[in-house]
Amino acid sequence: MPELPEVETTRRGIAPHIEHKQVADVIVRQFKLRWPVREDLAAVLAGQTVKACRRRAKYLLIELETGLLLIHLGMSGSLRIFSDGCVPPPGKHDHVDIVFSDGVTLRYRDPRKFGAVVWYEGAEEHHPLLEKLGPEPLGDEFDAAYLYGRLKTLKRAVKAVLMDNNIVVGVGNIYANESLFRAGISPKRAANRVTKKEAALLVAEIRAVLQRAIEAGGSTLRDFVDSEGNSGYFQQEYNVYGRSGEPCRQCGTPVEKTVIGQRGTFYCPSCQK
Repeated sequence: MPELPEVETTRRGIAPHIEHKQVADVIVRQFKLRWPVREDLAAVLAGQTVKACRRRAKYLLIELETGLLLIHLGMSGSLRIFSDGCVPPPGKHDHVDIVFSDGVTLRYRDPRKFGAVVWYEGAEEHHPLLEKLGPEPLGDEFDAAYLYGRLKTLKRAVKAVLMDNNIVVGVGNIYANESLFRAGISPKRAANRVTKKEAALLVAEIRAVLQRAIEAGGSTLRDFVDSEGNSGYFQQEYNVYGRSGEPCRQCGTPVEKTVIGQRGTFYCPSCQK
């Protein structure tokens, strides 16, 4: 599933092409996504100008004059930008096109149809999908004091806590694995056994891993591509994720795999305690 770096990579790719531009038309070929697409979406958006393109957790928020268009990539979705005269015919999984007055087309593709294109006219913080989300891991609110304060009251495995969007958004499975390795913390350790010093280190490593992944264009997750159709390459830098049985890059001990919160979890039993 595309995680925060993949979504942020997508946002950075599409924002310069759609911000401050007027919607000319919306073509919906598939209304049955994770939540139904409004049947009158074309009528609602036509003539409106995009004020900003932002990200909250794994949601892309396209802010228009009268509301927000929330886009979630689901498990296999992607957004592509096509310029006037270079728009290919839609494929089987190309479900929504947003056409702008200058000829640019933003195309939403989703083979599994598990993503979402949702129109909302209320305050962002009151939307049911957004109102209970925790702080952004790259924002000022997510610091050592905050994380330690949340961890010390919880007995769950620390990795499960990092993947709880009520605690912090967008860290996701891959980047939780990699951040815990870099911090030297076992993903199986109870959250309330993480010290203040370790919490500070973990915050720093989460930020560093996510920033590096964004610079690398995210990871290649099945058919994830950015707005230009390029795959990310952060997977080439994985220390533990997906490397079960392979030697740890730091000490040579075979990487082990377990399951936490129904997700594959990778760690070095020597480097992580």
